[in-house]
Amino acid sequence: MGRRVRIDPRRLTPRRAVLLLALAAVAYASTHLSCDRPVPLGEVPLGQAHARQLHDVLVESEGRVVLVMPDDTRGARHQHLLVEVAGGFTVKLAHNIDLAPRVPAVVGETVRFRGVYEFNEKGGVVHWTHHDPDGKHPGGWIRHRGRTYE
Repeated sequence: MGRRVRIDPRRLTPRRAVLLLALAAVAYASTHLSCDRPVPLGEVPLGQAHARQLHDVLVESEGRVVLVMPDDTRGARHQHLLVEVAGGFTVKLAHNIDLAPRVPAVVGETVRFRGVYEFNEKGGVVHWTHHDPDGKHPGGWIRHRGRTYE
């Protein structure tokens, strides 16, 4: 725990009281509020989203494909690419191929992407890398060799 501070009430001016309350609020927030709670959808740098273990945040980044994984064919079909990004971690791109064309990327190629990030212990997943047919969700995409797949 932190150090206890004794305050002399004779020296506590209104200005100092406000400052102390503000410092106490910051100390409480930094130790009691979790960073892994869902936050409103908003664009955040991918490295920051990963470091803060955020969920449901819009990100845009690029990286090198290190693994082309088998498609997920349960329910809506998804193409899975494992991409190493700046910062040295990997994220899985879950690209809905029922709504967007398949990305013909192979290991070693660079892709740029925009979608919704969900932290996990393996690095995280970026989904919504396609348009929303209902127009209710920010559209994402994957860019590869000058072509945009959305």
